[in-house]
Amino acid sequence: MEDRLEKKFERELEVFQTEVEAATQFLYAFLAVHAVAADNKEVHKLLNHAPLFWNTNLGALQTAAFIVLGRIFDQNSTHNVDKLLRIAQDNHQIFLKEAFRRRRQGNEQELPSWLENYVQGVYEPTPEDFRRLRNHVKKWRKVYESNYRDVRRKFFAHKEVSERTQIESLFRKTNIRELQRMLSFLRSLHESLQQLFLNGRKPILRPNRYSIKRIREIPTSVTRSESVQERIIHEAESFLTNFAE
Repeated sequence: MEDRLEKKFERELEVFQTEVEAATQFLYAFLAVHAVAADNKEVHKLLNHAPLFWNTNLGALQTAAFIVLGRIFDQNSTHNVDKLLRIAQDNHQIFLKEAFRRRRQGNEQELPSWLENYVQGVYEPTPEDFRRLRNHVKKWRKVYESNYRDVRRKFFAHKEVSERTQIESLFRKTNIRELQRMLSFLRSLHESLQQLFLNGRKPILRPNRYSIKRIREIPTSVTRSESVQERIIHEAESFLTNFAE
């Protein structure tokens, strides 16, 4: 029974990760091309050699980012952020010390010498931990529903608006920095739940870098692994500048 619940949570956590990373890749690839072209005249020239091709790709990236973001927040989606938290909260026993010990011991007949001491420090989440995470989700869903849901539904998913003034009105509510912070939150949420399940750590929403300007200015240290947004920015810039030379 416990094994089935754990697999259910792991599967939902994995789906959530792929959704968040997809939305992040699409948005940051879109932003990176625009940012590099704005700063580099040679890259701007390169894009203008095939403007239809690049506009098609940029449009596809923008559309995809909004579509995936909708799946994450839409409570009618088969997989969404609320379902993930509901599974975690309803099956809190999978985060208890005994469950952690059993998972880590695996098929070993004897308990590894290091494991017992480690288990003593495993954090067992409380209802307050999940309420706190739900409040953060509630805050960001309100932002999504106020500023981005109609763009996704009425422009990208369904062509409910076509007049220029209507489209401009929809996009006027959006904000790039806000979108970046929203995705940053979702990445932090995934990381906190993953660390709770895999390493028994308290679910804390740790900040991560989201500013495309700062990421381009200060590359990640070689001693740290790059986040998905950092990788896509650096790959896009490297590709465009190399081919523009």
